[in-house]
Amino acid sequence: MTMVQTPPSALAAVTVSKPVRRRSVPGRIRVISGVTVASLALLFVALAVGSSTAREGLRVIGRDAGPQVVATAGLYLALSDMDAQVANVLVMGKEYAEQRRAALARYDARRAEAGQALLKAFELSGDNAAERTTVQSVLDGLGRYERLAGQALLLDQQAGHAPGAPPENVVRTYRQATDLMRQVLLPQAYNLTLESGTIVRATYDDKAVMVPLLRVAVVVAGLVALGCLIWMQVFLARRFRRVFGPALVVATVTTAVALGFGVHVLGQDEQALRTAKSAGFDSVLTLAKARAISNSMQGDQSRFLLDKERADTYEHTYLDKSLTVLYYDVGNLTGYHGEMRTGSKDFLGLLGPELVGSQGAAVFDAYRAFQAQDNRFRTLARHATPSEAVEARIGPVTAAFNAYDKALVGLTETHQKVFRQAIAAGEGALDNLWRLLPYAIGAIGLLVIAGVWPRLKEYR
Repeated sequence: MTMVQTPPSALAAVTVSKPVRRRSVPGRIRVISGVTVASLALLFVALAVGSSTAREGLRVIGRDAGPQVVATAGLYLALSDMDAQVANVLVMGKEYAEQRRAALARYDARRAEAGQALLKAFELSGDNAAERTTVQSVLDGLGRYERLAGQALLLDQQAGHAPGAPPENVVRTYRQATDLMRQVLLPQAYNLTLESGTIVRATYDDKAVMVPLLRVAVVVAGLVALGCLIWMQVFLARRFRRVFGPALVVATVTTAVALGFGVHVLGQDEQALRTAKSAGFDSVLTLAKARAISNSMQGDQSRFLLDKERADTYEHTYLDKSLTVLYYDVGNLTGYHGEMRTGSKDFLGLLGPELVGSQGAAVFDAYRAFQAQDNRFRTLARHATPSEAVEARIGPVTAAFNAYDKALVGLTETHQKVFRQAIAAGEGALDNLWRLLPYAIGAIGLLVIAGVWPRLKEYR
C-alpha cells in the first residue's frame, strides 16, 4: 500500500490557518464594538448639541433679551405718560387739587420707570455702539425735557388760571417740551425697542432652523446606533450559536428609549420656542406698543384743550395714533368715531391680530367706549365752556381710558402667562433630559461591555 506524504508546506498552512481564524473573531468583535460605541457616542453628542441649542434659545428669549426688550418697550409708555401728565396738570389750572397731585405723582413715577428702562436698554445694547449712542441721546433729551416741563409747571402755578388753556408763556414753554418729547424722544425710544427686538428675532430664527435639524440628526444617529447594536447581537448569536445576550438586548432597549425621549424633548423645545415667541413675546410686545401709543392719544386730548393754535394738529395726531392702534379706512376723526359706533370688526392695526377670544372682545368694547367718550368730549370742547370740557376730560374720558388700559393690561398678562409657561415647559423638559442622560450613557456602556466581554474571554 503506497502512502501519500503531505508536503511540509501544506502542513504548515493547516497549522497556521486555525489560529488566524481564531484571532479574526475577536478582531471582528472589537471592530463591531468600536463602531457601535462610536455610533452611541454620536447619538449622545447630537442629543447634547440639540439640547444645548434649544436651551440657549429659551434662555435668550425667555430669561435674557426677551424680557429686557419688553421692559425697554415700557420706555415709550413712560415717556409718553410723563408728557400726558404735564398736559393734564396744565389744563386743570388752579382747580382739581387732588387730581393735580395725583398727576404730578404719576409723572414722578413714570420718570423713575423711564430711568430703569434706559438702564436695561443700555445693558442690552452690549457692544453695539449705535444703540448705546441712542440710549445716551434719550438720556440727554430727557434731562432737557424735564427742565422745560418744570418751567412750564412753575409758570402755570404762578399764573393760577381757571381750568382750560393756560397763559401764553406757559403754552409756549410747554410747546418746546412736548415738541422735544414727540419729535425726538418718543421716536428714539420706539426705534430703540425695534433695534433691541432684533436680538430676539435673530435668536429665534436661528434656533427655529437649528433645533429641527439637530432633531433629525438625533434620529439618524439613533437609528445608526440601534442598527449597530442589532448587528453586534446577530454576529455574536451566529458565531457562538447562542441566543441573544440579555445585556445587549437591554442596551438596545435602553438606547431606543433614550432616542425616543431625546427626540420627544427636542420636539417639545421646538414647540416651546414657537409658542414663547409667537403667542407670548410677539403679543406682549405688540400690546406694549399699543398701550404706549394709546397713552399718548389720551395726552393729545389734554393738549387739544391746552393749545388752541395747535388744536387741529393734536386732533389729527390723535386720529393717526387711533389708526395705528386699530385701523379703519377713514379720512377724519368723525368718520373714525362713526366706524367705532357701528362696531365693525374687520380688524387691522396693532390690536387687530390680538382681538380674539373673550379678552380680545373686552379690549375692543373698552376701546369703543373710550372713543365714544372722546367724541362727546370734543363736542363739549367746541360748544361748551372750557371748564365743562376740562371736567369731561378729567372725569368720564379718563375713566373710560383707564378701563381700556386695564383691559389691555389683562390681555397682556394672559400672553405673559403663556410666555412664562412655554419657557418653563421647555426648560423643564431639558432638565429632565440632562438628569437622565448621564445614567443612560453609563448604563448602555456597562451593558455593551457586559455583552461583549464574556465572548472575548473565550478566546483567551
